[in-house]
Amino acid sequence: MKDLLATVKQNTEIAENIYKMTLTLPESAGALAGGQFVNLATGDGLQLLRRPLGICLAEGKDITVCYQLKGKGTQKLAEAKAGDRLKILLPLGNGFNLGSAKNIAVIGGGVGVFPLIYTMRKNQDRNFYTYFGFRNKKAVCLLNEVPKCKQFSAVTDDGSYGEKDNAVNAFFKAAPAVDLIIACGPPVMLKALKEGLSERNDKTPCLVSLEERMGCGIGACLVCTCKKSDGGNARVCKDGPVFDIDKVVL
Repeated sequence: MKDLLATVKQNTEIAENIYKMTLTLPESAGALAGGQFVNLATGDGLQLLRRPLGICLAEGKDITVCYQLKGKGTQKLAEAKAGDRLKILLPLGNGFNLGSAKNIAVIGGGVGVFPLIYTMRKNQDRNFYTYFGFRNKKAVCLLNEVPKCKQFSAVTDDGSYGEKDNAVNAFFKAAPAVDLIIACGPPVMLKALKEGLSERNDKTPCLVSLEERMGCGIGACLVCTCKKSDGGNARVCKDGPVFDIDKVVL
C-alpha cells in the first residue's frame, strides 16, 4: 500500500454523470488485482475523506478510475483538470481470485462494471460470459474496453439500449456452463443473484464485490461493516470488497 501524489492526465465525462479519470503515479503501484480499489482525495480541503474508487484500467504508471456524480466530493473530482495533483492511496482491499477457473460468468450492474472490466483485461486467457446491465442508454459506457468474450450482453432497465432486462436475468436466461461467477453491482442486484442461485440449487462458486460507504479505506473506522452469514461482521474495505456470496448477508 502506497500513499502517493498523482497527476491528473485526463478527466472526461463518458456517460450521463459518469466520469473517467486517468492519473499518472510518480512510481509503480506494484501488482494490482481486479476488484481492488484506491482512495482518492478530491483536492478540496473541505472534503476530508477520500473517495473509494474501483480500479478500472492500469498500464505502467497510469491508473484509471471511473466514478458517478453523487455529492460534493465527486463533483469536486469532476472539476479536476489535466496537471492537477491529487493524493491517492493504493492498492486497497482484496480482488477477484479466479483460481483455476477457465469458464467464468461476469455479471455487472451500473458502475459495478468498472472493476469487472479490469479483471477481465488482466485474465484474457479465460473464457468470459459477460452480462452487463445499465439504467438506460445514457448510462451505458466503457463497452469498448471489454475484452473478447465467449458471450456478451448489455441490457437496460428501460430497453433503450439492448433488450429491456437486467444483468442477473440476462445471465439466468443464457445459463452458461461456467466454473465461477463474479459480480459487482448494487445490493439489490447481488441479492437477486444470490436468491436466483439458491432457487436453482446452483452451487457454482460465486464471488461478489460489495458497494458500501467507506471512511478510511483501511479497516480502522468500521464505517463499512457488513453482516456475515455466520452472524459475525466483516469490514468491506479490509476484508473485502470481494467476498464469497455464501459468506455475506445481502
